[in-house]
Amino acid sequence: MFLASTIFIVTLIFVIWQPKNLQIGTTAVLGAVVALIAGVVSFDDVLVVTQIVWDATLAFIGIIILSMVLDEIGFFEWCAIKMAKFSKGNGHKMFVYSLLLGSFVSALFANDGAALILTPILLAKMKILKLNAKTILAFLLAGGFISDSASLPFVFSNLTNIVTANYFNIGFAQYLANMIVPYIVSTIVSIIVLWIILRKDIPKTVDISLLKNPDEVLKNKTLFKFSWVFLALLILGYFIGDMYNLPVSVFALGGGILFLAIASFMKSAKAWLTIKTAPWQVVWFSIGLYIVVYGLKNAGLTDYLTLILNDLVQRGDAIAILGTGFISAILSAIMNNMPTVMVMDIALKDIPNEALAYANIIGCNLGPKMTPFGSLATLLWLHVLSKKGVQIGFWQYSKFGLIVTPPVLFIVLLTLI
Repeated sequence: MFLASTIFIVTLIFVIWQPKNLQIGTTAVLGAVVALIAGVVSFDDVLVVTQIVWDATLAFIGIIILSMVLDEIGFFEWCAIKMAKFSKGNGHKMFVYSLLLGSFVSALFANDGAALILTPILLAKMKILKLNAKTILAFLLAGGFISDSASLPFVFSNLTNIVTANYFNIGFAQYLANMIVPYIVSTIVSIIVLWIILRKDIPKTVDISLLKNPDEVLKNKTLFKFSWVFLALLILGYFIGDMYNLPVSVFALGGGILFLAIASFMKSAKAWLTIKTAPWQVVWFSIGLYIVVYGLKNAGLTDYLTLILNDLVQRGDAIAILGTGFISAILSAIMNNMPTVMVMDIALKDIPNEALAYANIIGCNLGPKMTPFGSLATLLWLHVLSKKGVQIGFWQYSKFGLIVTPPVLFIVLLTLI
């Protein structure tokens, strides 16, 4: 356990620290190699991990490619300006609408897509609106929180969702039926809590006349209109695939590549450039860190967790659901939600209570907001902001996350009882 824990902690420190611009994916792969050499994991374990995460990884690639093409044609910028115009200059309405937009993007394009694509667009628009630094920070913190808290409704909305749904053989429609209410509650409660905490930094009025007309940012109006039809057909495809037990990645990756091909044919995107600039480091990060964490499983971490979870089950459904959710949340905040979801899934495998699988997802999606390294989406979000000149310190972020997360997590978990 000591050796496995040491390898994991050192890997995570380097992921967060990124000395000499060492990429997160490279660090995770190096950690996996060290775990292999040290005998903490075997090549058979690597195959097991690959079997667990391949669908999630390929789906993520597809979603990011689709998001990048939509971003290229002005889809998200149009949405952001439309949202601002819809507020009619009311700062508090704009705050709520920006979070609803974040919830929409996170649900359809995953939390990582929201962090990578939407964050720089919103930041740029807020600077055009000449909002002060405190207001910009309030909108950014709220947007960063909603990207994870709203990544619940679809299997593809978060990598943690895909991993868990595959592990417990939960179908697309079945998953949606069980998570649509938690998603709605999470979005509403997140907005209320965020508004209460940040309301002093939200201006009463905003001069929206400084923004362009939404249609002016569209590079191809025909493709933009078609994109809405394409997204609807893609969602329908997920349901059809569910009927035939097809992996989520078939439609996520297939849809992303197909839309890229269409955009390239219409000269609205460059296929090679899109593929080249896609965040491939996230893929290596996902696989590498999962392998490192599998060493903790081999060292007995999942056995300890199973004992705790079985004890919670004996105390009733409410205690079991709340306990599972908060254990997942705390572990995610400490050791990142991607490894946490796999460790918890393995620990829950022989416990006959499907609600705990959903509690694990909710905990792993909301819990990481308590620390800046709790989720990949937050790491990407902070990286994007840093490149744009916005620095958010560890304690500044953690103080905010520790205040907002627990009450939202508690209320959302209650929807499973």
